Amino acid sequence: MAEVIAEQGIQEILAQLGIEEINNGASTGGKWFKTRGERIDSYSPVDGRLIASVNSATEVDYEAVILKAQEAFKEWRLIPAPKRGEIVRQLAEKIRFYKEPLGKLVSYEMGKSLQEGLGEVQEMIDICDFAVGLSRQLYGLTMHSERPGHRMYEQYHPLGIVGIISAFNFPVAVWNWNTALAWVCGDVCVWKPSEKTPITALACQQITKEVFDANGVPEGVSSLVIGGAEIGKLMAEDVRVPLVSATGSTRMGKSVGAAVGARLGRSLLELGGNNAIIITPTADLKMVVPGAVFGAVGTAGQRCTTTRRLIIHEEVYDKVKEALVKAYAQLRIGNPLDQHNHVGPLIDKAAVEMYNAALKNVVAEGGKIIVEGGVLEGPGYESGCYVKPAIVEAENHFQMVQHETFAPILYLMKYKGGIENAIKIQNGVPQGLSSAIMTNNLQESEAFLSQAGSDCGIANVNIGTSGAEIGGAFGGEKETGGGRESGSDSWKIYMRRQTNTINYTDNLPLAQGIKFEL
Repeated sequence: MAEVIAEQGIQEILAQLGIEEINNGASTGGKWFKTRGERIDSYSPVDGRLIASVNSATEVDYEAVILKAQEAFKEWRLIPAPKRGEIVRQLAEKIRFYKEPLGKLVSYEMGKSLQEGLGEVQEMIDICDFAVGLSRQLYGLTMHSERPGHRMYEQYHPLGIVGIISAFNFPVAVWNWNTALAWVCGDVCVWKPSEKTPITALACQQITKEVFDANGVPEGVSSLVIGGAEIGKLMAEDVRVPLVSATGSTRMGKSVGAAVGARLGRSLLELGGNNAIIITPTADLKMVVPGAVFGAVGTAGQRCTTTRRLIIHEEVYDKVKEALVKAYAQLRIGNPLDQHNHVGPLIDKAAVEMYNAALKNVVAEGGKIIVEGGVLEGPGYESGCYVKPAIVEAENHFQMVQHETFAPILYLMKYKGGIENAIKIQNGVPQGLSSAIMTNNLQESEAFLSQAGSDCGIANVNIGTSGAEIGGAFGGEKETGGGRESGSDSWKIYMRRQTNTINYTDNLPLAQGIKFEL
């Protein structure tokens, strides 16, 4: 691996994870391909230093990976699901062993706080534990037949190759949300990580390789293909990949969904969010402030569940605004590996440009900035990726408010009257991922959760919009894509359902009473 830096002990971390010598961007688990694609340099947004370089995969490399995955599926699907679950259990143990160095690498390559980096690795452990139990619960159904002497049931079979396209903001957890479930279901996985965070992907593949090698798992069950949009396009159009799970922007998701749909494949889309918290007159300010602030500035506003809008009742608007301004004044912005800091950097300078443009445009639309933003300079901010979290008073119909900006910009807006007016504002955006209400009024909370309430895939009461647990299915509606990952019964998208009818008589009656005599 070229030009590894020693800053933040990163060289030692890479050595602990077993990736200090890897510089190739494709793997089928058993071996690393010598890729000759364009070089991808991974720079840390923490300090602007080069972490490492990796050669991206070419179309030839992609083809080799897919062929190996097809071969592996024939063997992997025949291993009993509980046995597959046992291998995933061992993976969870291995990730526990590597939790600290992997969490630090996530923080350093992506820029989120160390606590959030460690938390993301914990999500990997949690979903593996969930999948282990699931491996003994891939239930079908039985039902009564209308024909005497017949038995009917439904069962689930593995799909085949699951293609995974992940985003930079959760560079390891989202991959494992998909793989842990897909593997126990009997599928094999091919992963295209974000080209902005390739080194964490190398680490995940290497950790998985340790466990799979020890258990004799066929080469090709866990594959990695590092590259840009061209790799994602190949995957989306590939009829050999029955399911493509894609996480990222709505623009990207529409492209993937169209390509997969054109070949009648399946897509699992986790796309943009424009998440709001409704704050009612009975809300507890002690819960409102930390919930709203963490939701808005955590991961520097680069979560799909980031709180982007506060819809505040006019009776408490000024009080909430004042409390937020005071809280923002206490935020510490800097190196995310320093646990005293609240806010780290944006992923790169392109993200900084989008942040600046959003603030400029929302002011042009009539927005009023009440907590100034801006790019930080000087010692500790050499990467040019650190910005100040900003608060803007705005209207929900503003173009910039309707748009998801992946940065720490929080929009405040006022509502009058009953909760139905706040819900109308909440639902009045194209996205539908996460939502929340802060209230101590039972009628308001129930209205928010009712059929006429939040139109989002996630609706919370007295907690913020971020911080999903793996037990519940994660995903959203409208331009968020409609996909569900992680917990609950989301495993079903990784399998194909089959209805079986068994006739145990010596007669052949037809359904619906149809007579057919020869």
